[in-house]
Amino acid sequence: MTKKTSGKGTMLMSVLMSAPGPLVVGLGLLAGRSATQLADFIRRSAELLALIVAYLTFRRTASLDAQAPQKAKMERRSNLFVGLAMCLSGGAMLLIALLGQETEQGNVIPGLCIAVMGVIANTIFWLRYRRLSRAQDNAILAVQSRLYRAKSLVDLCVTAALCVVLLWPGSVAAAYFDRIGSVVVSCYLLQCGARTVKENRQR
Repeated sequence: MTKKTSGKGTMLMSVLMSAPGPLVVGLGLLAGRSATQLADFIRRSAELLALIVAYLTFRRTASLDAQAPQKAKMERRSNLFVGLAMCLSGGAMLLIALLGQETEQGNVIPGLCIAVMGVIANTIFWLRYRRLSRAQDNAILAVQSRLYRAKSLVDLCVTAALCVVLLWPGSVAAAYFDRIGSVVVSCYLLQCGARTVKENRQR
């Protein structure tokens, strides 16, 4: 298997494994109204769209010469799209966390299950993308490595927040950790998105 084929297969697998996340967490919102769970749903939806765009761009640029201006332009646009999607989602979630008045969290088990699986899967993909980005000079793979490192850390935060909500539902601690969890997720998206936009904006 060539390096390009390996990278393409890894990106396709990450898209396929990320696809059920928004659906499961979204269905969980029908039974639960946790701020962290809602923030996690928006985050996963934005990331899935970004992954699809990155994968399609990677496929289109795989056959181009590494020094081709068209290749660099397409990669920059793809990464810029990813950064903008993260910034928009992060801003929306921050408003939900700071202005939302809902105090009843409901059933957070679906979101918690997805978050736990996310910690495991995202850590594996982070290590995989890090190895691929070191072996290949590809801007998309480098951004994916950064993204999955942050995704694994955020899923740890989401898991911790939802565990508190599950163990002590309706308590002051649950409301506090739930709100903090959604703020952490939104700040991650804003920071990662702003950095990606800054690095890939047209100079």
